[in-house]
Amino acid sequence: MTPRVRRITAVCALSAALAACGSAGHTGGARQAPAKSPVSASPSAPRPPVLAPGPEGLTPVFEHGPRTLGKTVALTFDADMTAAEGPRAAAGEHFDNPDLIGALHELKVPATIFMTGRWADEYPVEARSLGHDPQFEVANHSYSHYAFTDHCYGLPAVGAGKMRSDVERAYASLHKAGVSHALPYFRFPGGCYDRKALRALSGLGLTAIQWDVVSGDAFATDADAVTRQVLDGVKPGSVVIMHCTRSAAPTTERVVRAVVPELRKRGYRFVKVSTLIGETSGHR
Repeated sequence: MTPRVRRITAVCALSAALAACGSAGHTGGARQAPAKSPVSASPSAPRPPVLAPGPEGLTPVFEHGPRTLGKTVALTFDADMTAAEGPRAAAGEHFDNPDLIGALHELKVPATIFMTGRWADEYPVEARSLGHDPQFEVANHSYSHYAFTDHCYGLPAVGAGKMRSDVERAYASLHKAGVSHALPYFRFPGGCYDRKALRALSGLGLTAIQWDVVSGDAFATDADAVTRQVLDGVKPGSVVIMHCTRSAAPTTERVVRAVVPELRKRGYRFVKVSTLIGETSGHR
């Protein structure tokens, strides 16, 4: 069968070499991460739930939690940075967003951060703070946001033979920055993947995390429009994708401050991705 890349149409690029797009259904039931997974820096670290491998042992994909177990929603934020963007950061461009993190703290909203290794290299103090904060969980978003398929919204591509090492390099950067318990969750750069990519990561004990609600915050200047898009899209068990990059997603803090109280009025409870996966496990 010819591999088929599954993507959503919304482009949430963080530069000409950054995008956020993709969607796929989950496969398999939940299990625990294997002891030798590259995500675990400490044997005493708790092992979060992951999905069992899909057909032929392929890396499983998770898009959203159960729709029938109450109004839960997970806000996720991609902390993107490429290997080539160091000079821009040195010149003062902000790929982080402390004000957004402050808003999440103020609103007491747990969240999952998908972090590139290059971002952790650039902001090790912030990476460590997020990794040690019980309100957040940190997961892998590749080393420098290169695509794991061809023709993924202009992203440079990682060859199949280097996909596994790219993920491992990202975990090494997270651990070096002080994220001692990076989760066994991986978000494909650009959200683009195919069977070849899922096969390349097989055996690492990972669950690929997609989403079902696109915020459209990247490069957005109209916070109200982004807010409406999120509120219109959220359903029980939803995973919302946003960004933790101040220069490329300047409205995100305002969006969060508007979305959170409104969803709470509608009866929603905010959880981390690991909680949604755990609920999926219990629902099976």
